[in-house]
Amino acid sequence: MSAAVAPAPALVPQSRRTWPTDLPVLAVAVVWGASYLAAKGITTTHTVIAVLVLRFAVVLPVLVVAGWRRLRALNRAQWRGAGLLGLMLSGIFLLETYGVVHTSATNAGLIISLTMIFTPLAEAAVTRVRPPASFVAAAGLSVTGVVLLTQGGGFTTPSTGDLLMLLAALARTVHVLAMARIRAVRSADSLSLTTVQLGSAVAVFVVLAALPGTGASPWSAAADFGLREWAGLVFLSVFCTLFAFFVQMWAVRRTSPSRVSLLLGTEPLWAAAVGISLGGERLGVLGVAGAVLVLAGTAWGRRSADRGARSGAVRTSSGPRPARP
Repeated sequence: MSAAVAPAPALVPQSRRTWPTDLPVLAVAVVWGASYLAAKGITTTHTVIAVLVLRFAVVLPVLVVAGWRRLRALNRAQWRGAGLLGLMLSGIFLLETYGVVHTSATNAGLIISLTMIFTPLAEAAVTRVRPPASFVAAAGLSVTGVVLLTQGGGFTTPSTGDLLMLLAALARTVHVLAMARIRAVRSADSLSLTTVQLGSAVAVFVVLAALPGTGASPWSAAADFGLREWAGLVFLSVFCTLFAFFVQMWAVRRTSPSRVSLLLGTEPLWAAAVGISLGGERLGVLGVAGAVLVLAGTAWGRRSADRGARSGAVRTSSGPRPARP
């Protein structure tokens, strides 16, 4: 095998320098976009908690083994902080999973993307720093888009699933702000933080599954799964959680967090594409207009927030995210 001398960085085209890192991150955005349809395909109202137990119980041992030394190095304050974040995360997963059962995968992926708008707005409210006018305009555009999106078949009351996904977006905003403000977790590495959070969430799901009237048990749900359901569960566990997390950890060391965040921000596009092409979902004229406004508003808002963060007007967080619904 012959050796090759790499050209000087200044002479390497940008696309050739970045595509080996960009493609895996883009793959994460694609699988996250597909996760809504996958979750919808294997989950019913009666099996939400059971599916959540199964999904994360599969990946948790892998995370524990991979980060055992760093987990042992966490101090009590870090364990408490990460555990509290995990309780919040359990609420987010419950809202998202119940939400996707009661709405379309396309709506779910687009509505949850409002987190990118809600987070800088909430940060601005907490710090009492006025966000840029362009960001406020982008937020208004996104909210208008969601209103139209949920009226795809004509002006009707938004579905229960749409409202649950909106609450999930608000809950994710609270989670991001808490992660940035709990001092104890700031020095914890991402793998340990994610492991403790998911462990706390699984504990909540296990307790809920043991309560009467909360649906099927994980064991009975697993026994009723066919090949399609097991394939969906493996997809959610392995690709949407393990693969996604480790790619983010790998990519953020090789490119900028802003670039990773930008690529992951294409997730709503893939959610809509998968829902329409594979799920047979239809938006209608109003729905299409709403989807375009949501995507345009979140993209514009992301750029405005990034400019504001660089100038000190608005601060945002773009670290690795632990999982998707």
